[in-house]
Amino acid sequence: MTKPIFTRREMLGMTSMAGLATLTGISSDAVAQPAQKRPRIACLVSYWGATRSHADWIITKLLDGYWWQGAHTPSRVDVVSVYIHQHETSLLGQKICNAKNIPIFKTVDEAVTLGGKELAVDGVVIVAEHGEYPTNLKGQWMLPRWWIYQQVIRVFEKSKRSVPVFNDKHLSYNWDEAKWMFDKSRELNFALTGGSSIPVYYRKPEIELDIDTPVKTSIVVGGAEDEGALFHCVDVLQAFVERRKGGETGVKSVQCIRGPETWRWTEQNPWAANLLESVRKRFELKPGHFQQIDRPNVCIVEYNDGTKAAVFSGEDVGWTYAGEIEGQKDPTIISMLGWPGPFSQYHASNSQPHWITETMVTKKEPFNAERLLLSTGIVAYNMESNWENGRFSPLGRRIETPFMNIKYRSTRGAQFSTGERPPNVPYIRGFAS
Repeated sequence: MTKPIFTRREMLGMTSMAGLATLTGISSDAVAQPAQKRPRIACLVSYWGATRSHADWIITKLLDGYWWQGAHTPSRVDVVSVYIHQHETSLLGQKICNAKNIPIFKTVDEAVTLGGKELAVDGVVIVAEHGEYPTNLKGQWMLPRWWIYQQVIRVFEKSKRSVPVFNDKHLSYNWDEAKWMFDKSRELNFALTGGSSIPVYYRKPEIELDIDTPVKTSIVVGGAEDEGALFHCVDVLQAFVERRKGGETGVKSVQCIRGPETWRWTEQNPWAANLLESVRKRFELKPGHFQQIDRPNVCIVEYNDGTKAAVFSGEDVGWTYAGEIEGQKDPTIISMLGWPGPFSQYHASNSQPHWITETMVTKKEPFNAERLLLSTGIVAYNMESNWENGRFSPLGRRIETPFMNIKYRSTRGAQFSTGERPPNVPYIRGFAS
């Protein structure tokens, strides 16, 4: 298949599984099968040309191991092939693959068949988060996640078998593409995972909501200035609210409000104002702290069971969840703060590669893929909300989402990292410099 032509622009900046059996993070299933063959993984990426690219954060951990629960954990998978869409500018990826004798194939098909005619790997990792790709009028970064994924699906269908797939961050900027991606995972019966690294970040306090917690209302406060940053916040929200009493019932509507109207809406909705104020007080910030942000916005989510939630763009609180729990006087506040380790240890990408590895080893989803689909949909329709017939309005329209009538009950346990954070040591990629 001929590669689609993308307009080039300057790359954007940084934007239950069984109990944790040991400090290495190996699941009880994996412990029971010590002689299990190491899964062979194909890594399909958009761009791998900088140490700040998600491909470098994630794939190097799959190659060399990762920091989990206060200790270094050796890799339990073998990366056997790589495809890079923007190959010419991905010099770092080329150098790493050359140092580790990993072939870089020219097409997705060749990477997952190892140059043959049928599927020849045990798992697929898609990391299409960086590169020079256009942004549409609504502010959605048109990364080629679906384009890569659908080529993998064609190989699955041709080979009459499938393997687990990880897709970094949201499935697509487009709901129809995302729903197709999810549906294919069910049709072809393979584990699908992905999403943000923040739900498995270090937490303060180190707690998880119990299953069937009677959550009434929720907010998340964090950097949400654009689509990519918003997804992290929404995925954090979904990781908490999916554990509410009765389980997930699906999303009824989504609305985005930007600019000063953000605070007018907040004043008119005391439940949101009270939770936001509880976060401010927890961090001992000055009154009006959040109202001073340059580009305020709020993503408003209504669920089919009447639960309400909102994501506020805010500073100086990391990513913080605050929930009103029935029967409790004070809100439950859980924060994901700071870097999980020194920059030499690559930002958030330690806990996430643990769960990628668990997916590839056990062939089971670490959390319901329905959560990934809902997070994707909320972000997509948040970006749609402020636009209608090509015209922008800061007071976005409320979009009803009956097609997001997705129900499930979470059964996972706590998945976030605990213990000491990684030491500040140079990261070795397989070559001197």
